[in-house]
Amino acid sequence: MLSERPPKIPESVLVVIHSPALEVLLIERADRPGYWQSVTGSKDRPDEPLVDTCIREVAEETGIEIGSAAVPREQLVDWGLRNVYEIYPVWRHRYAPGVTHNTEHVFGLQVPRDIPVRLTPREHLQHAWLPWRAAADRCFSPSNAEAILMLPRFAGHGEAGSA
Repeated sequence: MLSERPPKIPESVLVVIHSPALEVLLIERADRPGYWQSVTGSKDRPDEPLVDTCIREVAEETGIEIGSAAVPREQLVDWGLRNVYEIYPVWRHRYAPGVTHNTEHVFGLQVPRDIPVRLTPREHLQHAWLPWRAAADRCFSPSNAEAILMLPRFAGHGEAGSA
């Protein structure tokens, strides 16, 4: 039986959404309760610009509109980090046969702490704002936790590890 969806593209974005005070927005996966993460998502097509992937995924997963008055486009910053990792076996069926690794591009997005968050119930159960170290500890993904630990440096708060 053929799948209705085309295989996922093994190139994705990770968007660390944070407040000016370095509180990080985490969302809990609906398909894996207890698995907390930042916004992630794959390109819809191979030539989709990464910035467009970020804008689409942040809007779909949180309801936050990048490019709005509350969140100017300039608040989305490409951190220039790339992670190549093995796709968890439980999710490999979403990709073409033989695809085992994904390339993840890391971005940061500063938003007002009081911005409304609207989750898509089929994708996420709940959200939480946590201080950056606590957020890193809660993430199930090692690359997501690493990115959050780098937040102070990329947000202009000195070296990672200080706060």
